[in-house]
Amino acid sequence: AYDIGLGIPAEPLFRSIGGAKGESLYDLFLDKKHRQYSCAYFLSEDESLEDAQQNKINHIIKKLDLRPGQKILDIGCGGGLLCEPLKRLGATVTGIDASKNNIKVAKFHAKEMNLNINYIKCPPENLKFKNKFNVILNMEVVEHVSNVDLFIQNCSTLIEKNGIMFIATINKNLKSYLYAILGAEYILRWLPIGTHDWEKFLTPQELEIIAIRNNFTMDEMVGMKFNLFSKKWLKSTDASVNYISTFSKN
Repeated sequence: AYDIGLGIPAEPLFRSIGGAKGESLYDLFLDKKHRQYSCAYFLSEDESLEDAQQNKINHIIKKLDLRPGQKILDIGCGGGLLCEPLKRLGATVTGIDASKNNIKVAKFHAKEMNLNINYIKCPPENLKFKNKFNVILNMEVVEHVSNVDLFIQNCSTLIEKNGIMFIATINKNLKSYLYAILGAEYILRWLPIGTHDWEKFLTPQELEIIAIRNNFTMDEMVGMKFNLFSKKWLKSTDASVNYISTFSKN
């Protein structure tokens, strides 16, 4: 079995992904509509979750300088939350996910919206593309892979020169352990215990070093901050827990 990396052996938590136990695990911590658990951008305190998710999409689209016909690969696409607006803007979109139910939801919703999106249920190492992509999205993926260097290396082979790669992940420090593991898993119970392994978290500097080693250059890094009182995520200069890094292929 494999996790959501490219040819990387799965950790115990994800060994049953694709089977009944794996789907039950996804059901525990993914929302029902989009099959996502990613953070969103609350730019003000009065925004709804839907507004904040749209803010996140807008941030990515702005950085992409998207042009019709660009080829985009969304790794860990969930129910297509990012794939659909990118397709509406004229991109050729492929979404891959290890969960059968996630792909089922994504395909159903795309059909309802009359959107032609190529959704594939399989670990990425089994995919063989004739053409490379202009953009790769890795949203909340790298903290679950066993060998990040190999994962980024394989992403590098799938992206064209001057292509853009987004990585949203979790920083590695005491604060991220308190928030992302003790807080989110053990106290607030937003995620099943064992979802994250602190040893797999990466600092922005560590991630940048790996990316540089695999022919990427970091363009930008923005932080995400969670307000415990309003229970909302805010875009921030504070990258001590959640952050999104943008890289370009050399």
